Amino acid sequence: MHSIYSRVNNVSATLSSCLMVLLAAIAISSLFMGANPEGTLDIAQLRVFTGQTRRWPHQRQEFGFVNFNVTADLTPLFHWNTKQLFLYLEAEYTNAKGVKNEVVIWDRIVRRKEDAVINVVGKNKYPFREISSKFKNSEPAHFSLKYNLMPYVGALTFGEAARTETALDFPEAKEAVS
Repeated sequence: MHSIYSRVNNVSATLSSCLMVLLAAIAISSLFMGANPEGTLDIAQLRVFTGQTRRWPHQRQEFGFVNFNVTADLTPLFHWNTKQLFLYLEAEYTNAKGVKNEVVIWDRIVRRKEDAVINVVGKNKYPFREISSKFKNSEPAHFSLKYNLMPYVGALTFGEAARTETALDFPEAKEAVS
């Protein structure tokens, strides 16, 4: 005779196995739902100013200020397994020392398909500064709008929705007005 404990254990093991198989099937099927969102990214203005940092008040550092226009239709990315999208505008450049930098300067979270048509005229949300304190002799910067699709079940999916066609040179730094 089987005890009640062993019967409950067998039923719960069977149900949890079926649930894991179902979740694996959902995750695998989401990988085949590829979409190619389209968008445009225009950098209206890139300015560089010299200023003081909070961390080292006696050290001067160059800060970049970017004005941009983003237009993108991300509705193809939303399907039954999409929880939310994380969008971010990234600047990619190589500094004078040969180090490749990828800096996030703006981001947004999109939770609904109705909000997935993006039309933003804005400026950088986060500080854009060079770790070596000067943008001088850096290679031109490429800007791109990237996304991270977060599903209910499965792996995160990364992609790129828009990219600037030409790289932008960093202008000479101007002294910040206090």
